[in-house]
Amino acid sequence: MQRADKRNFDQFRPVSITPGFINTAPGSALIEIGNTRVICTATYELKVPDFLMNKGKGWLTAEYGMLPASTPQQRKQRESRSGKTDGRSQEIQRLIGRSLRAVVDLELMGEKTVWIDCDVIQADGGTRTAAITGSFVALYQAVKYMLSQKLLIKNPIITHLAAVSVGRVSGQLMLDLSYPEDSSAEVDLNMVMTDQNKIIEIQGTAEAKPFTEAELNEMISLGKKGINDLIRIQKQVLSKL
Repeated sequence: MQRADKRNFDQFRPVSITPGFINTAPGSALIEIGNTRVICTATYELKVPDFLMNKGKGWLTAEYGMLPASTPQQRKQRESRSGKTDGRSQEIQRLIGRSLRAVVDLELMGEKTVWIDCDVIQADGGTRTAAITGSFVALYQAVKYMLSQKLLIKNPIITHLAAVSVGRVSGQLMLDLSYPEDSSAEVDLNMVMTDQNKIIEIQGTAEAKPFTEAELNEMISLGKKGINDLIRIQKQVLSKL
């Protein structure tokens, strides 16, 4: 079965990752998956939040937002206008932070904080999974810089990770949903996994009709395939730095 954009059900949209996209940040990347584009940056502070002070370990946290013209509909108001982060953005930035902390040895960081910022400049489905995948590339560069500056003694990154969206649309399970597919999906699932095929997080919801255990297993297999493909791209990009 082919989709509206002529892809097979198990096929990604075109993927491009440009490291060093922001030259004022220790780590950055522009990730493009189809028409979804996210700028990810990684910066650091030589301190930790109060709850970690004097405990000899670091912290990693994330912020996520969508620019006003990132969607084709009505202009999205900047969250600074309302004075607070909306619920969706809070959920996504917590997911990004949790995912990256799962592959970082915080004790090796010492009392330092790494900030991950993800700004969606164009949205066409899968912004949270693209943000996670691009953020790892930004984090990798920031860690490399910190090592070069003797701010870290040992690389705290344990393993690679990436994330994908999977879903069921009109009865068909699909990898990497575009916005039209995502908005009409019967089942929506986001998955984060390491390059050792270890699952970090699965978020799966029946938007219209429940799904079976067999379908869940098939979606996990689709997600695993997609994540392995993304990690290969990450490694190719990072090997050239």
